[in-house]
Parts: sequence; structure tokens; C-alpha cells
Amino acid sequence: MKLLNLIIVILIVISACNRKPREVIEIDQNNRTRQEAVEDDTIYNPLKVAVSAILSPRETYESYEKIFKYISDEMGYPIEFHQRKTYAEINQMLEAGQLDFAFICTGAYVELDYSKDVELLAVPVSAGKPYYNAYIIASEAFAAESFEDLRGSRFAFTDPLSNTGYLYALHRLKDFNETYDSFFESTMFTYGHDISIQLVAKGVVDAATINQLIFDYLKVYQPERIEGVRIIEVSPDYGNPPIVISQRLKGEKREQLKQLFLLMHTNTEASSILDDLLVDRFIEGEDENYNSVREMKQRLLD
Repeated sequence: MKLLNLIIVILIVISACNRKPREVIEIDQNNRTRQEAVEDDTIYNPLKVAVSAILSPRETYESYEKIFKYISDEMGYPIEFHQRKTYAEINQMLEAGQLDFAFICTGAYVELDYSKDVELLAVPVSAGKPYYNAYIIASEAFAAESFEDLRGSRFAFTDPLSNTGYLYALHRLKDFNETYDSFFESTMFTYGHDISIQLVAKGVVDAATINQLIFDYLKVYQPERIEGVRIIEVSPDYGNPPIVISQRLKGEKREQLKQLFLLMHTNTEASSILDDLLVDRFIEGEDENYNSVREMKQRLLD
């Protein structure tokens, strides 16, 4: 059985996590000819966007593709979609001015170097609130009813900068004066919340810490993927994963992009896209909504 589980985890992680992500995917808004695009110079000034790998690479692109096309249509510029394996790599691209905007994780947001002029652009509201939670999940085959019961388990994290996929679990471990090395039998990083869920469902790991928004999305659209998985703990509320904008995008384009997000729910086509993502609307958001994550991070350093 141990050998079978090892084979399963190797196949899942290699195929979904360690394969080379799509470097650049271009989306042009109106299938214009190259000459038409060159004449108005938009082909040389695409909007560069990235999404932190909250989901596996294929799921990430498919989930956000319609939003990219909508923005391209409305702004008249092609979109270049950049993907990287880790949250840290996306942060580095933002701070270096290599991206115009990005959808990032809450934990990655509080790690940004604000001297690099990366700012909060918009925050999604889901189920009526701009907050989300970490879920501690366990396999139905594993006898655990609380976090403390996970002592000696095989445990999955998502990414070292993930709030719900890493930071929250470390915070809970500190409650018991433990580290992940002393508390768990083994740990691993999956680099995708959906992958963590899949490994728990298959019994490859006993438990994981994940993003509630991803679990709820799968529950609606792919309920078979959460079969055999139980939620044993729900964290306090944290600010939803935001959209941020870098210093690369300036002037009218910067304000236009912001207004597009803030008014998406008022546009019939765009509202349908949001519905598919289980997002009510985008709001400007408040940086102070992320202070609880900063405090949790500081507690781990003390």
C-alpha cells in the first residue's frame, strides 16, 4: 500500500506541479490582423498579467481566461498571461515591473515590497463578503476530528507564501509549541490547492491546509473531487486574495483597468463570468483587512 501511495503522489505531483508552466499566452481582443494591431501600436504594448498558482496550471488558465478576454475587449489591448510555479516568482515579477497586474494570494500580498510601488487594485467579494478562510481537511479514512488529532499524520501544504495553504497551519502548530517536523510524520508542498485536495481524497496524504474558496468551487462544479474529504477546522476570516497593480501600468490605462474590475458586476457579459467564478463583484478593498495575516506572520517570527 505504501508503494502504491508513493507511485500515486509521484505521478500527481510531477504531472500537475513540476511540469513547466505556460510561460506566455497571448489573447487578442478582436482577432485583428497583425497589420491593424501594429498600426495602432497595441501589439507592442500588451497588458501583462499573472495568476498565482492557487490552482494547478491548467485549472488556473481555464478559470481566468474569460476575464482576460473581457479586459482585452474593453481596453483594446492584447493580454499576455504569465504563469509561474510559486507565489514568490510572481511577487518578484511584480516588484521588477515585469507585470501590469496580477491575481495573487493573500499571503503573497503581505510579503510584497511596497517600496516597489505594487498596490492593491481590487478585491473579490464572494458569498457577500471580502473575506475567506483556511480549511483544515482530512481523509474520511483518517481518524481526526481536530487539528490536534493530526499529530503523526502525512500532511500537505500548498506554497511557502500561502496564507491558507501554509501560514495558518504554522500558526496552529505554534499553539501547541510544535513545528511541522516535530508534529507531522511527513509534509510536502503541492503548489495547488486542488492538488492538495486530490491527494487527501486519494489517501496519499492524511490531511492538508487549503483555501476555502477553492474547496467551495469544487463542491459546486466538480463535487466528485472532494469525495472522501472532511473539513475538520475552519480558520478565522482573512482578507480575500487580491488583484494588485505594478508601477508598469500608468496613466489612463491604470484607471481604466481599475474601473473595469469595479464595474464588472454591472455588465451582463462580465457578470456572467463572475457568476461562473462564484464572485459577486470586485471592490476597492482595504489594506487593513490584511493586518490579521501580518499579525499571524509576526507571531511566528517572535
